[in-house]
Amino acid sequence: MAAADVQPPPAQEPAPALPDYLTSPDAVLGDKDAKWRYGRAPDYSKTRKMFAETKQMNHEAGSLPELVQNLVKNWEVEASFKPVLDDWRTVDHPNYSFAINGSEPQGAENMLKVGTYNAIIAPNEYYDPNYSDFASSHKTFKRMMPTFAWEVLEVYSGPPTVSFRWRHWGVMKNDYVGFNNKGEKVTAKAHGGPIDIQGVTVATVNDKVQLQAVRTWFDPMDMFRQIAPDGVVKKEEPNKNMTPAEALDEAQAGVKVPEEQELPDRTVQTEEEVKETIANIERKEANGETTASEPQSGKASQLQGLPLDHPPVSGESAGCPLGFR
Repeated sequence: MAAADVQPPPAQEPAPALPDYLTSPDAVLGDKDAKWRYGRAPDYSKTRKMFAETKQMNHEAGSLPELVQNLVKNWEVEASFKPVLDDWRTVDHPNYSFAINGSEPQGAENMLKVGTYNAIIAPNEYYDPNYSDFASSHKTFKRMMPTFAWEVLEVYSGPPTVSFRWRHWGVMKNDYVGFNNKGEKVTAKAHGGPIDIQGVTVATVNDKVQLQAVRTWFDPMDMFRQIAPDGVVKKEEPNKNMTPAEALDEAQAGVKVPEEQELPDRTVQTEEEVKETIANIERKEANGETTASEPQSGKASQLQGLPLDHPPVSGESAGCPLGFR
Protein backbone atom coordinates (compact mmCIF):
# COMPACT_ATOMS: atom_id res chain seq x y z
CA MET A 1 0.00 0.00 0.00
CA ALA A 2 1.37 3.36 -1.01
CA ALA A 3 2.39 5.62 1.77
CA ALA A 4 -0.10 8.39 2.37
CA ASP A 5 0.95 11.78 1.17
CA VAL A 6 1.98 13.94 4.07
CA GLN A 7 1.16 17.58 3.53
CA PRO A 8 3.41 20.08 5.30
CA PRO A 9 1.57 22.45 7.64
CA PRO A 10 0.75 25.84 6.14
CA ALA A 11 3.48 28.37 6.62
CA GLN A 12 2.74 30.82 9.40
CA GLU A 13 3.62 34.43 9.02
CA PRO A 14 6.12 35.59 11.62
CA ALA A 15 4.73 37.72 14.40
CA PRO A 16 5.31 41.41 13.78
CA ALA A 17 8.35 42.79 15.53
CA LEU A 18 7.71 44.97 18.54
CA PRO A 19 8.58 48.67 18.20
CA ASP A 20 12.04 49.43 19.55
CA TYR A 21 10.60 51.85 22.13
CA LEU A 22 9.01 48.80 23.80
CA THR A 23 12.11 46.60 23.78
CA SER A 24 14.75 49.13 24.86
CA PRO A 25 14.50 52.03 27.35
CA ASP A 26 17.02 53.98 25.26
CA ALA A 27 15.52 53.49 21.80
CA VAL A 28 14.68 57.11 21.01
CA LEU A 29 18.10 58.30 22.19
CA GLY A 30 19.40 56.95 18.89
CA ASP A 31 17.10 59.06 16.72
CA LYS A 32 19.72 60.76 14.55
CA ASP A 33 17.27 62.84 12.50
CA ALA A 34 15.37 64.27 15.49
CA LYS A 35 15.84 67.85 16.59
CA TRP A 36 17.11 67.71 20.16
CA ARG A 37 16.37 70.53 22.58
CA TYR A 38 20.03 71.17 23.39
CA GLY A 39 21.56 70.18 20.09
CA ARG A 40 22.27 66.55 21.00
CA ALA A 41 20.61 63.56 22.62
CA PRO A 42 21.02 63.56 26.42
CA ASP A 43 23.23 61.05 28.24
CA TYR A 44 21.18 58.86 30.58
CA SER A 45 24.01 56.45 31.47
CA LYS A 46 24.33 57.45 35.15
CA THR A 47 20.58 57.48 35.64
CA ARG A 48 20.34 54.01 34.10
CA LYS A 49 23.18 52.79 36.35
CA MET A 50 21.44 54.16 39.44
CA PHE A 51 18.21 52.51 38.29
CA ALA A 52 19.89 49.11 37.93
CA GLU A 53 21.49 49.35 41.37
CA THR A 54 18.49 50.57 43.39
CA LYS A 55 15.33 49.38 41.62
CA GLN A 56 12.83 47.29 43.56
CA MET A 57 11.53 45.14 40.70
CA ASN A 58 13.26 42.70 38.34
CA HIS A 59 10.83 42.27 35.46
CA GLU A 60 11.30 39.33 33.13
CA ALA A 61 12.65 40.31 29.73
CA GLY A 62 9.81 40.80 27.27
CA SER A 63 7.15 40.78 29.98
CA LEU A 64 4.31 43.30 29.96
CA PRO A 65 5.75 45.27 32.94
CA GLU A 66 9.11 45.63 31.16
CA LEU A 67 7.47 46.70 27.88
CA VAL A 68 5.36 49.33 29.69
CA GLN A 69 8.43 50.52 31.58
CA ASN A 70 10.41 50.95 28.37
CA LEU A 71 7.55 52.79 26.66
CA VAL A 72 7.24 55.34 29.46
CA LYS A 73 11.00 55.85 29.72
CA ASN A 74 11.21 56.62 26.01
CA TRP A 75 8.19 58.94 26.29
CA GLU A 76 9.93 60.84 29.12
CA VAL A 77 13.03 61.34 26.97
CA GLU A 78 10.94 62.69 24.10
CA ALA A 79 8.79 64.94 26.30
CA SER A 80 11.86 66.44 27.97
CA PHE A 81 14.31 66.73 25.10
CA LYS A 82 12.52 66.71 21.73
CA PRO A 83 11.07 70.21 21.12
CA VAL A 84 9.39 69.21 17.84
CA LEU A 85 6.25 67.14 18.34
CA ASP A 86 6.61 65.45 14.93
CA ASP A 87 9.76 63.77 16.29
CA TRP A 88 7.88 62.04 19.13
CA ARG A 89 7.53 58.34 18.24
CA THR A 90 5.91 57.13 21.46
CA VAL A 91 2.57 58.96 21.09
CA ASP A 92 -0.43 58.80 18.77
CA HIS A 93 -0.26 62.46 17.76
CA PRO A 94 -3.90 63.27 16.87
CA ASN A 95 -5.29 61.34 19.86
CA TYR A 96 -2.72 62.11 22.57
CA SER A 97 -3.58 63.94 25.77
CA PHE A 98 -2.21 64.07 29.31
CA ALA A 99 -3.89 64.86 32.63
CA ILE A 100 -2.86 64.86 36.29
CA ASN A 101 -5.18 64.06 39.21
CA GLY A 102 -8.36 64.51 37.19
CA SER A 103 -7.38 67.87 35.70
CA GLU A 104 -8.44 69.04 32.24
CA PRO A 105 -6.58 66.96 29.62
CA GLN A 106 -3.86 68.82 27.73
CA GLY A 107 -2.22 68.12 24.40
CA ALA A 108 1.52 67.61 24.00
CA GLU A 109 1.95 71.24 23.01
CA ASN A 110 1.33 72.36 26.59
CA MET A 111 4.14 70.19 27.94
CA LEU A 112 6.45 71.42 25.19
CA LYS A 113 5.66 74.98 26.20
CA VAL A 114 6.01 74.80 29.99
CA GLY A 115 8.15 71.71 30.57
CA THR A 116 7.52 68.32 32.14
CA TYR A 117 7.81 69.52 35.75
CA ASN A 118 5.61 72.56 35.28
CA ALA A 119 2.97 70.43 33.54
CA ILE A 120 2.47 68.16 36.55
CA ILE A 121 2.98 70.37 39.63
CA ALA A 122 0.29 72.76 40.87
CA PRO A 123 1.27 76.00 42.69
CA ASN A 124 2.14 75.39 46.35
CA GLU A 125 4.20 76.76 49.25
CA TYR A 126 7.41 75.27 47.82
CA TYR A 127 7.04 75.69 44.07
CA ASP A 128 4.93 77.55 41.52
CA PRO A 129 5.20 76.90 37.76
CA ASN A 130 4.15 80.51 37.13
CA TYR A 131 7.53 81.66 38.43
CA SER A 132 9.59 79.14 36.49
CA ASP A 133 10.15 78.52 32.80
CA PHE A 134 11.25 75.30 31.09
CA ALA A 135 14.98 75.79 31.75
CA SER A 136 14.71 77.04 35.35
CA SER A 137 12.33 74.22 36.32
CA HIS A 138 14.89 71.65 35.21
CA LYS A 139 17.62 73.47 37.11
CA THR A 140 15.51 73.46 40.27
CA PHE A 141 14.93 69.71 40.32
CA LYS A 142 17.85 68.22 38.39
CA ARG A 143 20.46 70.15 40.35
CA MET A 144 18.84 69.09 43.63
CA MET A 145 18.53 65.46 42.55
CA PRO A 146 20.99 64.71 39.71
CA THR A 147 19.59 61.24 39.01
CA PHE A 148 15.84 60.54 39.19
CA ALA A 149 15.07 56.95 38.21
CA TRP A 150 11.66 55.50 37.30
CA GLU A 151 10.24 51.98 37.34
CA VAL A 152 6.98 50.10 36.98
CA LEU A 153 5.92 48.32 40.17
CA GLU A 154 2.74 46.57 38.99
CA VAL A 155 0.73 46.34 35.80
CA TYR A 156 -2.98 45.78 36.34
CA SER A 157 -4.07 45.37 32.71
CA GLY A 158 -2.70 45.17 29.19
CA PRO A 159 -3.52 46.97 25.93
CA PRO A 160 -5.57 48.74 24.81
CA THR A 161 -6.04 50.20 28.32
CA VAL A 162 -2.88 49.83 30.36
CA SER A 163 -3.08 50.63 34.06
CA PHE A 164 -0.02 50.44 36.26
CA ARG A 165 1.60 51.61 39.49
CA TRP A 166 5.01 53.25 39.34
CA ARG A 167 7.86 54.55 41.47
CA HIS A 168 10.12 57.61 40.90
CA TRP A 169 13.16 58.00 43.16
CA GLY A 170 16.52 59.65 43.70
CA VAL A 171 18.80 61.21 46.34
CA MET A 172 18.72 64.85 47.46
CA LYS A 173 22.40 65.65 46.92
CA ASN A 174 22.16 69.45 46.61
CA ASP A 175 20.01 72.22 48.08
CA TYR A 176 16.52 72.72 46.72
CA VAL A 177 15.97 76.24 45.37
CA GLY A 178 12.64 77.26 43.83
CA PHE A 179 9.93 79.90 43.86
CA ASN A 180 6.63 79.37 45.68
CA ASN A 181 3.07 80.55 45.11
CA LYS A 182 3.84 83.86 46.80
CA GLY A 183 6.81 84.54 44.56
CA GLU A 184 9.24 83.92 47.41
CA LYS A 185 12.55 82.17 46.86
CA VAL A 186 12.45 78.92 48.84
CA THR A 187 15.62 77.11 49.91
CA ALA A 188 15.74 73.69 51.59
CA LYS A 189 19.11 72.32 52.66
CA ALA A 190 20.22 69.06 51.12
CA HIS A 191 19.82 66.15 53.54
CA GLY A 192 21.50 63.47 51.43
CA GLY A 193 18.56 61.14 51.87
CA PRO A 194 16.14 59.52 49.42
CA ILE A 195 13.22 61.10 47.62
CA ASP A 196 10.76 58.35 46.70
CA ILE A 197 7.29 58.95 45.24
CA GLN A 198 4.70 56.61 43.77
CA GLY A 199 1.62 56.96 41.61
CA VAL A 200 -0.88 55.25 39.33
CA THR A 201 -1.34 55.78 35.58
CA VAL A 202 -4.10 54.61 33.24
CA ALA A 203 -3.23 54.98 29.55
CA THR A 204 -4.90 53.94 26.33
CA VAL A 205 -2.67 52.87 23.45
CA ASN A 206 -3.22 52.27 19.74
CA ASP A 207 -2.29 49.21 17.68
CA LYS A 208 1.32 50.44 17.50
CA VAL A 209 1.37 50.70 21.31
CA GLN A 210 1.69 54.47 21.13
CA LEU A 211 0.28 56.50 24.01
CA GLN A 212 -3.11 58.13 23.60
CA ALA A 213 -5.06 59.28 26.68
CA VAL A 214 -2.63 59.27 29.63
CA ARG A 215 -4.21 59.84 33.06
CA THR A 216 -1.96 59.91 36.12
CA TRP A 217 -2.71 60.18 39.83
CA PHE A 218 -0.07 60.98 42.43
CA ASP A 219 0.56 63.36 45.34
CA PRO A 220 2.98 66.09 44.17
CA MET A 221 3.31 67.37 47.75
CA ASP A 222 4.81 64.04 48.81
CA MET A 223 8.05 65.02 47.07
CA PHE A 224 8.19 68.37 48.85
CA ARG A 225 7.46 66.75 52.23
CA GLN A 226 10.50 64.57 51.63
CA ILE A 227 12.60 67.52 50.46
CA ALA A 228 11.82 69.35 53.72
CA PRO A 229 10.86 66.59 56.20
CA ASP A 230 10.91 68.98 59.17
CA GLY A 231 8.97 71.65 57.30
CA VAL A 232 11.79 74.13 57.86
CA VAL A 233 12.78 76.10 54.79
CA LYS A 234 14.28 79.50 54.12
CA LYS A 235 11.97 81.96 52.37
CA GLU A 236 13.06 85.32 51.03
CA GLU A 237 12.00 87.92 48.52
CA PRO A 238 13.73 87.38 45.16
CA ASN A 239 15.80 89.97 43.36
CA LYS A 240 13.23 91.82 41.24
CA ASN A 241 15.89 92.62 38.64
CA MET A 242 16.56 88.94 37.91
CA THR A 243 14.60 86.34 35.98
CA PRO A 244 13.86 83.07 37.83
CA ALA A 245 16.61 81.36 35.84
CA GLU A 246 19.14 84.05 36.78
CA ALA A 247 18.11 83.91 40.45
CA LEU A 248 18.53 80.14 40.45
CA ASP A 249 21.97 80.41 38.87
CA GLU A 250 22.99 82.87 41.59
CA ALA A 251 21.58 80.70 44.39
CA GLN A 252 23.11 77.51 43.03
CA ALA A 253 26.50 78.95 42.12
CA GLY A 254 29.15 76.30 42.52
CA VAL A 255 26.74 73.36 42.35
CA LYS A 256 28.19 70.72 40.07
CA VAL A 257 25.90 68.09 38.60
CA PRO A 258 26.65 65.02 36.47
CA GLU A 259 27.24 65.72 32.80
CA GLU A 260 24.04 64.07 31.63
CA GLN A 261 22.00 66.51 33.72
CA GLU A 262 23.77 69.69 32.63
CA LEU A 263 21.32 71.80 30.68
CA PRO A 264 22.60 74.68 28.56
CA ASP A 265 20.82 77.98 29.14
CA ARG A 266 20.03 78.36 25.47
CA THR A 267 18.13 75.92 23.29
CA VAL A 268 18.93 75.24 19.67
CA GLN A 269 16.14 77.64 18.77
CA THR A 270 16.80 81.35 18.47
CA GLU A 271 14.85 83.71 20.72
CA GLU A 272 12.70 84.64 17.72
CA GLU A 273 11.92 80.98 17.04
CA VAL A 274 11.00 80.41 20.67
CA LYS A 275 8.63 83.39 20.63
CA GLU A 276 7.10 82.16 17.37
CA THR A 277 6.62 78.65 18.79
CA ILE A 278 4.90 79.97 21.91
CA ALA A 279 2.73 82.34 19.85
CA ASN A 280 1.59 79.43 17.65
CA ILE A 281 0.79 77.30 20.69
CA GLU A 282 -1.18 80.13 22.32
CA ARG A 283 -3.07 80.70 19.07
CA LYS A 284 -4.03 77.02 18.91
CA GLU A 285 -5.05 77.08 22.57
CA ALA A 286 -7.28 80.08 21.93
CA ASN A 287 -8.91 78.23 19.03
CA GLY A 288 -9.31 75.05 21.07
CA GLU A 289 -6.99 73.08 18.79
CA THR A 290 -4.37 71.74 21.21
CA THR A 291 -6.30 69.58 23.65
CA ALA A 292 -6.82 66.10 22.28
CA SER A 293 -10.37 64.85 22.58
CA GLU A 294 -11.38 62.03 24.89
CA PRO A 295 -11.65 58.56 23.34
CA GLN A 296 -15.04 57.76 21.85
CA SER A 297 -16.03 55.72 24.86
CA GLY A 298 -15.65 58.82 27.02
CA LYS A 299 -15.10 58.64 30.75
CA ALA A 300 -16.03 54.99 30.80
CA SER A 301 -12.72 54.21 29.10
CA GLN A 302 -10.86 55.64 32.09
CA LEU A 303 -12.42 52.94 34.26
CA GLN A 304 -11.28 50.04 32.10
CA GLY A 305 -8.32 48.06 33.29
CA LEU A 306 -8.32 49.30 36.89
CA PRO A 307 -7.91 46.76 39.71
CA LEU A 308 -11.23 45.54 41.09
CA ASP A 309 -10.85 47.38 44.39
CA HIS A 310 -9.83 50.70 42.76
CA PRO A 311 -12.25 53.52 43.72
CA PRO A 312 -13.87 55.73 41.07
CA VAL A 313 -11.57 58.03 39.09
CA SER A 314 -14.20 60.76 38.65
CA GLY A 315 -16.94 62.35 40.73
CA GLU A 316 -17.06 63.21 44.42
CA SER A 317 -15.81 59.82 45.57
CA ALA A 318 -12.87 59.81 43.17
CA GLY A 319 -9.58 58.71 44.61
CA CYS A 320 -6.74 56.26 44.50
CA PRO A 321 -5.92 53.25 46.74
CA LEU A 322 -2.51 54.83 47.41
CA GLY A 323 -4.16 57.85 48.98
CA PHE A 324 -3.35 60.21 46.11
CA ARG A 325 -5.76 62.98 45.16
